Amino acid sequence: MAFEKLKNFIAPVDEDDDEEYEEEEEEVTPVQQPVTKPVSTYESQKTTVNRIPTDAQMVLFEPRSFEEAEEIARHLKQRRACVVNLHRLQREYAQRTIDFLTGVVFALDGTIQKIGHNVILCTPKSVSVDGVISLENDDD
Repeated sequence: MAFEKLKNFIAPVDEDDDEEYEEEEEEVTPVQQPVTKPVSTYESQKTTVNRIPTDAQMVLFEPRSFEEAEEIARHLKQRRACVVNLHRLQREYAQRTIDFLTGVVFALDGTIQKIGHNVILCTPKSVSVDGVISLENDDD
């Protein structure tokens, strides 16, 4: 008993602190959400597909001058895919536009690809493109 008095005199312990300490020691177990399994192989394949963001946009352009390439670059910087139809540009300006957009797409880690005669698709890194469009005539 004398030891208890000496102990309380040197390091007094408040009873409220003991209760708080005991409450903190209780472990809280997280609630686990049930895991849902796919019903069929079709559904399991569907769940692995990269989802397109709901705010994803594609912008169509038909530039009439090289200066309009800057507007296309702004849209790419805002993570929008751009389809550019170059048929209204002279050949020299169309090539300059392609060269400029290739640099923009490279800087954004995106892709650029020809999807038709004088039509290109520019996409930022956040937009993936699957599939290939054959540009050769099958009749030849």
